[in-house]
Amino acid sequence: MSKSNRSKMRLVSPSVAPATPDRTPVAYALRDLAVAPENLRFAEPADDGIGELAETIFAAGVLQPLTVRPGRGEERAGMVLDGRRRLLALAVLCEAGRIADDYPVSCFVETDVARQAAAVVLTNTAVPVHLADVIVAIGKMLKARLTIPAISGALGYGEIEVRRLAALSELHPKALEALKAGRCSLRQAKLLARLPDRDAQGEIAEAALNGFGFQEWRVTERLDAGQVTIHDRRFAFVGPERYAAAGGRLESDLFGERADVVLDPDRLQAAWTARAEAIAQALADGRGWQVHVSVDEFDVEDEGLEPFGYGYGMELEGEDRAAWRAAAAASQAARDALAGRDLVDADCDGDIAAYLVARLAEDQAEEPTREVSLLAVFADATTGLDVRAWGPPAPVVETEAEQPAPMGDAEDADGPPRPAPRLFAVTAAPVAVAPAVEVEGVNHGLHELRTDVATRALIRALADDPAAALVAVVARLFCVLVLHQGVGRGGAGALSLAAEAYGRARTPAIPELDGEVRRRLAERREAWVASGLSPIAWVAALGAEARMALLAELAALSLDLREERTTSVRRGARAEAVEIAALCHADVTRHWTPDAAFLGAHPKAKLLAMLAEMGAEAPLAAGARKDELVALVAERAAERRWAPAYLSWAAEPPQAGDGDEPPPDAPGGSPDAEAADEPEVEPSASGDAAPHAA
Repeated sequence: MSKSNRSKMRLVSPSVAPATPDRTPVAYALRDLAVAPENLRFAEPADDGIGELAETIFAAGVLQPLTVRPGRGEERAGMVLDGRRRLLALAVLCEAGRIADDYPVSCFVETDVARQAAAVVLTNTAVPVHLADVIVAIGKMLKARLTIPAISGALGYGEIEVRRLAALSELHPKALEALKAGRCSLRQAKLLARLPDRDAQGEIAEAALNGFGFQEWRVTERLDAGQVTIHDRRFAFVGPERYAAAGGRLESDLFGERADVVLDPDRLQAAWTARAEAIAQALADGRGWQVHVSVDEFDVEDEGLEPFGYGYGMELEGEDRAAWRAAAAASQAARDALAGRDLVDADCDGDIAAYLVARLAEDQAEEPTREVSLLAVFADATTGLDVRAWGPPAPVVETEAEQPAPMGDAEDADGPPRPAPRLFAVTAAPVAVAPAVEVEGVNHGLHELRTDVATRALIRALADDPAAALVAVVARLFCVLVLHQGVGRGGAGALSLAAEAYGRARTPAIPELDGEVRRRLAERREAWVASGLSPIAWVAALGAEARMALLAELAALSLDLREERTTSVRRGARAEAVEIAALCHADVTRHWTPDAAFLGAHPKAKLLAMLAEMGAEAPLAAGARKDELVALVAERAAERRWAPAYLSWAAEPPQAGDGDEPPPDAPGGSPDAEAADEPEVEPSASGDAAPHAA
């Protein structure tokens, strides 16, 4: 070998002594081992995982030998420097009689003081095994043809836990990478494991790895699509036994986090329909009525039919009113009898049928002059089934005062009367500024529903505050008669004098809100009939407090703030509503919180936003089905007495900056400010001019 080569070899030769040869394990009897005092966890009690570790050791033995030093003096033969938890687990097995005290324990014996110190330090710096690594290891065991029971026995895990980890082992590699990197939680990994499309798993996991967050909504949307669970209203009415008898099957979630899935929704529908039709059939026996049974309330398309249930006894007198009260009490008693009952029980069929009969009798007693043509029977969470009657509207009896006036130059055959000519126009706009309107993500139907419920809420608030109602009525009359403002609905104020009772086509009153006002007025009408006096004399005879209360109720029921479209916002009416709400301290939650009928019209994103706004976020809410989420929001809102601020007209008006342009409806904001609130007119299909909201 050349001198240069020998020089190179010297340059790369090791500068330390050769490594210590591999240690040979020595077997110690369990009774001859104890934890060394210098062990960093010597005085710590056993942790909660010792039991699980004992099961693993019992199934697979001690895979990693303990590190011990020889005992000194009265110490035991082997003093454990590294492996305290394994020794504690062996002690648990010995105490339980599952192993003997002479059980051989494999140990490395360290006699060098420096190596003993190193073993003590290393026992406190061990890196825990990540769950993702366990999942990968189980996947490899399955590929090696090991069965679930064999893996369970070797690891000391329960079989169900191994099955869950095995399902996670089928995840896309990107998903396991995201789990290990902390970009998704174990719950989110379980959500991904339910997706059969591995490519979709990879896309969602890659987005999380790239810092875009875990898009949970993409998973839940795919899982919920076309899926029916046991939380479905039909299943609550049918029950598991009837469903199984119809040949229906259920699928349980492997991870136990989602509701059981109904695999045969057609059989569930058939079972629901069969039971519902059998109960509802008695309603129309011998009467010739058409009975329509459906899960959701049936919307009759025949324009010649109208639903019952809007009168609240306001048009009834004497015996008719007494009969309606008795029917309403019987209906409520029948409903109360079903509250809390197990509706799946066949013994409830008779009580449900009795309630439907009582409910139908109440509708008929409320409007005794109308004929019933059709019955809509639909699902109800409390009573199992509910019913609504439909029929032709009641005949209109015109009195002399109600006859139409002859048409002249001041009115149109097809439109409202034209205002009389005036010598001057008052262009002053409302002092109050209308609050900003939320239209992002809101369609026309939802906008109409929101303004409809908000109107009903303010009706109740104003009816409870006569002083505020007096201010509102006087102000409205002043605007109409003196300032000549707000004549058309598009630019009208909140109060709709000359007066009409507020209502929305084919939508009944909300009992706790405008329904309560209607009940009060019905009672006052009954008192007027009993007095035998003319209306003027009867009102004059009322006490000051009763007269003010009546004024408040009448003014409240004339409120109309509903908007049919997001493009037909009535800013003038909204501005007045804010002022009226402040006067009467309107708070819808005193009487009502959002119910399923209101919440069901909102998309899931809006419902989740409601939970966040009331501070009631639920971990699994985003993955819930729409009906489950609606029920959750209604429950949380009732618990907290919460409702969106816009239902009480409490939203803050927008604040204009120093350099901002004034709003179009502010004084001096635009020369066309008055015209902006008036509806456009465009030709209708027949060629006549028809109002159209811009």
